Amino acid sequence: MEALKLKTLDDLLSHPEEDVELIGGEIVRRPMTRARHAQAQSQASRHLGPFAGGADPGGWWILTDVSVAYEPHECPRHDLAGWRRERLPRLPDGIIDLPPDWVCEIVSPGHEKKDTLAMPLLLRRHRVPFYWLIWPEDNALVAHALEGGEWRVIATLKDAERARVPPFEAVELDLADMLGGE
Repeated sequence: MEALKLKTLDDLLSHPEEDVELIGGEIVRRPMTRARHAQAQSQASRHLGPFAGGADPGGWWILTDVSVAYEPHECPRHDLAGWRRERLPRLPDGIIDLPPDWVCEIVSPGHEKKDTLAMPLLLRRHRVPFYWLIWPEDNALVAHALEGGEWRVIATLKDAERARVPPFEAVELDLADMLGGE
């Protein structure tokens, strides 16, 4: 019996397809982007735009579709991720190997397991302070904060709710606008 050989970042970088990520030592194709997913991703990025830069309430890099190398066999591509500029003063040219300060995944139908099970465990191991999940089809956002090594729900928004959600509480999020509501 042949032992399972875990894929590495080198395998990922030499893979012929671009729309892949490295999860648990496997190269995994990313799901096809649906319209509601793309809307949520672009609108969330727009809503958090005031944080990108050096002015108040700034001091963040907010990136979409960014690959982060956490471990030799773990390099997911996050829908959105943010780094405080005091931790990451300049963006690297390649894949980022510093864990973010915030990650937001937009849950795609059929790929919930990665976003709700595998990703929270990986982010907890690397002490990422904030993890948000957006479900476009359910018009919902659930924000988590890492406290005492465990995830705690700090905000749950549904439909047309508005809220100030850490770590971006300086701006009020309008969930209906973020998710393309009327």
